Amino acid sequence: MNRQEAIAGVRRVVVKFGTGLLTDSDRALDAGRVAALADQIAALWARGLEVAVVSSGAIGAGMTELGLAKRPTDLAELQACAAVGQTKLMSLYEAAFRRHNLRVAQILLTHDDLSDRDRHLNARNTLDTLLARRVVPIINENDTVSVAEIRFGDNDRLSALVATLLPADLLVILTSAEGLMSKPDGTGERISVVEKVDASIERMAGGAGSAQSVGGMISKLQSARIVAAAGIPLVIANGKRGGTLEQALAGGDVGTLFLASVKKMASRKRWIAFYHRPTGYLVVDDGARKALAASGRSLLARGVVRTGGTFSSGDVVAIRDRDGIEFARGVARLASADIADARQSKTTPEVVHRNDLVLL
Repeated sequence: MNRQEAIAGVRRVVVKFGTGLLTDSDRALDAGRVAALADQIAALWARGLEVAVVSSGAIGAGMTELGLAKRPTDLAELQACAAVGQTKLMSLYEAAFRRHNLRVAQILLTHDDLSDRDRHLNARNTLDTLLARRVVPIINENDTVSVAEIRFGDNDRLSALVATLLPADLLVILTSAEGLMSKPDGTGERISVVEKVDASIERMAGGAGSAQSVGGMISKLQSARIVAAAGIPLVIANGKRGGTLEQALAGGDVGTLFLASVKKMASRKRWIAFYHRPTGYLVVDDGARKALAASGRSLLARGVVRTGGTFSSGDVVAIRDRDGIEFARGVARLASADIADARQSKTTPEVVHRNDLVLL
């Protein structure tokens, strides 16, 4: 599949802006860069596309406003920076898009907002409504309240989850890098197209590049895994170059394109696969693994070798093979405390029904 084929038919796009892209050499928000990026987004809207933005930059902006030279490590300090910086960030977006007669909306999310099924659907319905009304959603993690247990981790992952939530037809992560490079230090040759993120691709990735940023190419590859499994292609490209979005949407050879799987997952399957931190796990025998992966069967209690962690009926659990490799996730119909007895039962009850199971 070439780039034009991979991008054909795209109508709904999620674009993520990193902190390094939005700030200048003094680590302050660059109003000119924000305006230039808004110009590119507005041009896509003028073509009839729907575009949502996932934006970093709030903590960095807050650091500048509060006169901090280094990113704080204290949680309360980080949250204070986010609270101050988010208002600055949104004011720049509002002014930049107003020039194109486009309105903006602020959407702040935590992991819990998307892991809870009702809140997950409410978030998707809100985004659908905003896009239908030609409002540009500006989405960020709610850093003012997020703690480790409810964080996404970084905005690369958040952008992948937002793209999967909608679902979008394409995710574009704009950064200060040219794309995935062949060497971990960001040098070497640019990789134009990646068919699958495997170990050889992961070896090319490095870590975060600045004191303000979180993640790096590693987190972007993790995002690529998520959207690819959901049937959504991803482009990682240099947002500091003019016209990058237009080139990417035209199927031009810009950045790195990560190809998607053949088809999109159903909404409930996406919710099970990507929006939970499993509370426990099931190790299954070879026969059960084959029945799940090759035959689309439900997981029966007799196929479970052992369990890990403590979980209740209705919790999402990881499903592993005997080597400890997670190959599926599902919603448990039995609590961890009941599985040992269920394995001895003549009725061989279901632990995970096939409708509640997703292969990874």
